[in-house]
Amino acid sequence: MNFIDLFWIVLIISAFQPVIAQRLLEAARQRKIAQIEQKRGSRVITLVHRQETMHLLGFPIVRYIDVHDSEAVLRAIHMTDPKVPLDIILHTPGGLVLAALQIARALRDHPGKVTVHVPHYAMSGGTMIALAADEILMCNHAVLGPVDPQLGDMPAASLQKVVEKKSIDKIDDRTLVLADVGQKALLQVRSAVENLLEGRMAENEAQTLAETLASGQWTHDYPITADEAKTLGLPVSTEIPTEVLQLMTLYPQPTRTLPSVEYLPGWKRASRSPSTDGS
Repeated sequence: MNFIDLFWIVLIISAFQPVIAQRLLEAARQRKIAQIEQKRGSRVITLVHRQETMHLLGFPIVRYIDVHDSEAVLRAIHMTDPKVPLDIILHTPGGLVLAALQIARALRDHPGKVTVHVPHYAMSGGTMIALAADEILMCNHAVLGPVDPQLGDMPAASLQKVVEKKSIDKIDDRTLVLADVGQKALLQVRSAVENLLEGRMAENEAQTLAETLASGQWTHDYPITADEAKTLGLPVSTEIPTEVLQLMTLYPQPTRTLPSVEYLPGWKRASRSPSTDGS
């Protein structure tokens, strides 16, 4: 074997190495999902959105809930016996209201118990999906978020305030149109949240919670902790299974040139205090 042959072998191995690594990672996720399903006697569905990087130019792509996600989740639910519990693992910044609401309504209508697991965060549309669950399991520092509608980069509630505070002759037509659409969106989302909560809490409590989450009283990235979610009346527990956290490690972010967080892998257990007798 000469140098040219060795060069081509190394080149071929290098070309296939990312593909092989990805297949091994997918297989590891499938094994962990199967382990959780066997332990909990449920169907596990993951909805995990990581920021991805294009292979060619390296531009970041932010993923979010879209119609492809809703189609896939609905297929999984339809392929599950009505009596089988569902475990939904959510890690998402949110996304399209249409897609999130489709998923939420399908979960609400599932006869078996529905548990949503939030290991890190489920914002906006992710929170809307969580509202359809019988139980929400969160890490101690995981967060949910408000579900107030956004029109592009502008909150619908803020557009309403512009119309209320300025005279109409000083508002351009585009802003007026956006404010009108925003008013409709606020009413629709508030009604959708009330509908998801129907039968899970008293009618007046559902209306209050819908108003709190959908009215825009907070910024859209306001973090609702597990404790605050409990005070709002949501069925939240912080006893999230360890296997779910282990599964999340199998959804790595794209590798950076220099990692911003480092630690030694594995569990860190308490040890005896160092000796203080001088020995």
